[in-house]
Amino acid sequence: MNQYLKVFFVSLLIFSFVIFTGFYSYAKFFNPVDFADEYEENPSNNGEDVDDIKGTPLERAIKKSSRVNVLLMGLEGLRSDTIILASFDRKSKELDIISIPRDTYYPREGYSKYDDTAKINAVYATDERRQEAVMDAIVDLTNIPIDRYVTVDYDGVRAAVEAVGGVEFNVPFHMKYTDPYSKPLPLYINIPGGNQTINGDKAIGLLRFRQGDPGYPSYPDGDLGRIKTQQDFIKAAIKKALSLKLPSVVSAVYPHVKTNFTLTELLGLAGDAIGFSTANVKSSTLPGVPEYIGKYSFYIPDREEIIKTLYDLYDVPL
Repeated sequence: MNQYLKVFFVSLLIFSFVIFTGFYSYAKFFNPVDFADEYEENPSNNGEDVDDIKGTPLERAIKKSSRVNVLLMGLEGLRSDTIILASFDRKSKELDIISIPRDTYYPREGYSKYDDTAKINAVYATDERRQEAVMDAIVDLTNIPIDRYVTVDYDGVRAAVEAVGGVEFNVPFHMKYTDPYSKPLPLYINIPGGNQTINGDKAIGLLRFRQGDPGYPSYPDGDLGRIKTQQDFIKAAIKKALSLKLPSVVSAVYPHVKTNFTLTELLGLAGDAIGFSTANVKSSTLPGVPEYIGKYSFYIPDREEIIKTLYDLYDVPL
């Protein structure tokens, strides 16, 4: 596994939200009426008359909802090293970010239940449908419908953070890690703790960091601790991106993205987000617990808590 080429949580979310806020600025300040008029329907309800919707309270809530659910993926070669489900409510302007740990246990027919192919991050590589296969897997895990996907490459880390001019962030502790054998280049992370500006190169180190050199601190809860730091960094970066008013931000980072959103949909969604604030961002992790199965470490989903997450998302009493 090439550690240098890992795509981290921020390379996905910061990148996606920088693009999003670029379109947001365009919609707010230039008001592209022609595009907005074309984007009238929520992809989730397919234009169905909500009064005619039948089914359980949850099914009705999902169909009537103004939420747009997007699968965000950062790729490490052919593995989806980072998976996030982002749910944006176009009416309330609330954004829910649900991190899916890459070691999430997801056994599939035809593959071993006791090796790396039983992890959610193996789906992208082993199914020729790629993004669509991961979308299906996340729906299977959560029962949350997914409307669109966004994937980014490694260069999105640097492009996104540089596009917003760096991000002010309080690093939780001194992050010091050395790997002279990392390929293609040695890895040296040395970021003092405390408030500072995180630029593109430093962001890569911040979000790659897992454990410290001897005598330096590590995350006591491993990858879950790193996810918490990443989520805090995302919120700080969104706040910075929302202060920008130049659509040129889009051109800086858009070449690094692949998505099945159309330009019309992005502009319409950005128009709906006018008034959006970081106070409306809620981040969480797929409910579950880390556990070893054989010699492999997995993250075992908690099905009952995932159901609660689903009902909470759509504001339906369980």
